[in-house]
Amino acid sequence: MISVDEALTIILDAIPVLGLERVHILDSLDRVLGEDVHAPYSIPPWDNSAMDGYAVMHGDIEGASRRNPAVLTVVGDLPAGYTAQKPIFRGEAIRIMTGAPIPGGCDTVVKVEDTGAEGDRVKIFNVPARGEHIRRAGEDVMQGSLVLSRGSILRPAAVGMLSSLKRSVISVFRRPTVAVISTGDELIDVDGELSAGKIVGSNTYSLASLVKDSGGQPLVLGIARDNPEALRSIFRAALAADMIISSGGVSVGDYDLVKDMLLELGAEMKFWKVHMRPGQPLAFGVIGGKPTFGLPGNPVSCMISFEQFVRPAILKASGHTRIFRPLIEARLKEPISKKEGKRYFLRCCISVEDGAYAVTTTGGQGSGILLSMVKADGLIVLPETKSEFAAGTKVKVQVLNRDFEWSEKAAYE
Repeated sequence: MISVDEALTIILDAIPVLGLERVHILDSLDRVLGEDVHAPYSIPPWDNSAMDGYAVMHGDIEGASRRNPAVLTVVGDLPAGYTAQKPIFRGEAIRIMTGAPIPGGCDTVVKVEDTGAEGDRVKIFNVPARGEHIRRAGEDVMQGSLVLSRGSILRPAAVGMLSSLKRSVISVFRRPTVAVISTGDELIDVDGELSAGKIVGSNTYSLASLVKDSGGQPLVLGIARDNPEALRSIFRAALAADMIISSGGVSVGDYDLVKDMLLELGAEMKFWKVHMRPGQPLAFGVIGGKPTFGLPGNPVSCMISFEQFVRPAILKASGHTRIFRPLIEARLKEPISKKEGKRYFLRCCISVEDGAYAVTTTGGQGSGILLSMVKADGLIVLPETKSEFAAGTKVKVQVLNRDFEWSEKAAYE
């Protein structure tokens, strides 16, 4: 049996980063960029108006005021998407819309609120600084500059930037296909008929959802019965994926056959058990170059083991470098006792009290209480070397979601 930290090191050392693929930018959200992106042109490509108003020569309006306005001749209208056919000369102005290119001869835009139109004349009542209300060419991006670096995560703003650079297709790191297997004669699928001794195999759906949430692509292979032939068949099918996850069949019961089947298929097994609770019976090995996880069958143990080991593996394979859930420090609102020698992961609710994080457990912490995971904002992480934690003790908490920080109101004050 090995520690959580040792297990994580062994797993990540065995996870290769997958290759690249080209996708449409609308399919690139949250993917890891596989190339450097340079600007083929400046954005904006030319000086343009930041306001609706009038483009003028600043020398024509110096000293103007509401009592003594400058009066200019309006020589045309310039909507966005069009360019002026000729430059502007002294004593002239052109009505301009936001985004329209600045005509030759102009160096300032006066916003419409500071003007008064009278036929083909315009009065200027307020003088902005020279160059005011003009977006300069290259103000956003200069031609040739590095805009996005390989390894960046493509968030919505980055997708918008790619479109601005006319990059409709982009190289990203491939997402791993992850085979999901549940084992056990007691399991039925969600639409199966419940009868004595049977339970719904929820791990199939929890794990497939966790794989998606981690950026992987689940390949759900269903339920394998507790016999060598069924296990052999389903694990061979799983080798089509980049990574394999099974749940159940890795403890010490007479019908826990997964370990034997992995060895039969030529798996190079790295470890069988981890000093943690829940989730001690956990196997990891490599079959035909495919990292393979044997997770516990209990629903909570299965999900917590996934969070500690499988999620970081999927993220690494997808090209990510930040692969771990955030850890925060929080104050316990209740005392907790545990046995020494194992790292505990307790489901908890996180709150903010007096500007600091506080945590309380979700209640019963049994490995089969799936509702405790539904309620959980995070996992209290208790070290192996200590057994008693008084109320008020500061502990580390692995954040599973940040819903607790969201508000029903936009509170800006």
